[in-house]
Amino acid sequence: MAPSTVSSSRNLIASAFVAFAAFGAFWGVWGASVPRVQDRTAVTDGQLGLALLFVGAGALPAMLLVGRALDRWGLKVAALLLGALGVIGATLALTAVNLLSLCIGLTLVGASSGAADVAMNSVAGRAEAITGRPVITRAHGVFSSFVVLATLGTGLASAASLPLAVPFIAVAVLSLIAGASMLRTLPPHVAAPQHNHTSAHNPSVATGTRIIPLLLIGVLGALAFAGENAHQSWSAVFAHDQLHSSTGLASVAPAVFAATVAITRFSIGGLKAAHTQTVLLTGALGAAAGAATIAAAPNLLVAALGLAVAAAGTAVLFPTLLGIVSRNVDETHRGRATSIVTTVSYLGFLLGPVYVGLLADATGLRGAMAAVAALAVALFILTPALLRLSGFGQPANQSQAPHQTAAACNNSEQPLHQTL
Repeated sequence: MAPSTVSSSRNLIASAFVAFAAFGAFWGVWGASVPRVQDRTAVTDGQLGLALLFVGAGALPAMLLVGRALDRWGLKVAALLLGALGVIGATLALTAVNLLSLCIGLTLVGASSGAADVAMNSVAGRAEAITGRPVITRAHGVFSSFVVLATLGTGLASAASLPLAVPFIAVAVLSLIAGASMLRTLPPHVAAPQHNHTSAHNPSVATGTRIIPLLLIGVLGALAFAGENAHQSWSAVFAHDQLHSSTGLASVAPAVFAATVAITRFSIGGLKAAHTQTVLLTGALGAAAGAATIAAAPNLLVAALGLAVAAAGTAVLFPTLLGIVSRNVDETHRGRATSIVTTVSYLGFLLGPVYVGLLADATGLRGAMAAVAALAVALFILTPALLRLSGFGQPANQSQAPHQTAAACNNSEQPLHQTL
């Protein structure tokens, strides 16, 4: 590899990590600031729940649309979206004073966040496809790490009685710096299609690049995200209501979950693509076992162990699924492919906490945690079948001749152009 190519690859990897760091910092600040935002806007719990739905209302259409923008104008769009997210978040903190302004602000936050999510995953996907390194999983580890750091930092700012806007302005500055850095290092436009060895050796990617197979992968991602966000959103409530932990101790649970996710993603980042189905099945089993342990936990220690197991299991799921798709799509359609998979997966992220809430009303929180375990069992059962149906589960034929490889690449390009 030429020195200029090596430098370009390193810049691409660095841009992915910088983007995920800023994105994680933003959501860490937001998660820790929700109680203060509620106090400032004087909304009830029900009104806050309604307002939070506007995050998804803004995110979903933006996630669907941004893929085409990435494919048309290139990855530098990611830098602009990341900077916009920080600025919009700071504006929300400064202007949200009632329910209406909160809903408007959260709609804009959702739109910029959803678009940035797709964009930075596209950057990570391109970096992984070009370098052959496990960029996606480690980038998601960076995200989780900065969620934890920003959550703790925002808690300290709140304890010091600093204004609500301070951490949001700090993360806005970080986002703008990250965006400026990415503008300088990302390639100016989409390169000509460069087919990696995985797609070249696997004729089945011709079907894997159609919309339906991408939707099937998105279904698996939705199940994974539903469990992940269910734990992230309800672990503190479970510890407080079911195990009678103090509010302060219970609030540590989401940070423990996010920290375990980060450690796991860094730890398994080096696994080769040949082990992806094994990783998914093992992760689903871990997620199921962890949720079941929480449901039956007699005390906080056992629940914490279950939460750690569940976190380790869910941590590997979405990055692995995204990596499977990323290795098997044309570069000129990477944005749209990432957009489809991420949008469908995000539906699970939105509905997971709602699923727990509805079942908690009917069966109690322990019953709801058992239902979260059932989601992971469903993921375990569906993974082999949906991977096979999507075409992404076929093993690569390493013995193909170079001219066959080129033919497979050319054949895989047509369905993408026609369907995405």
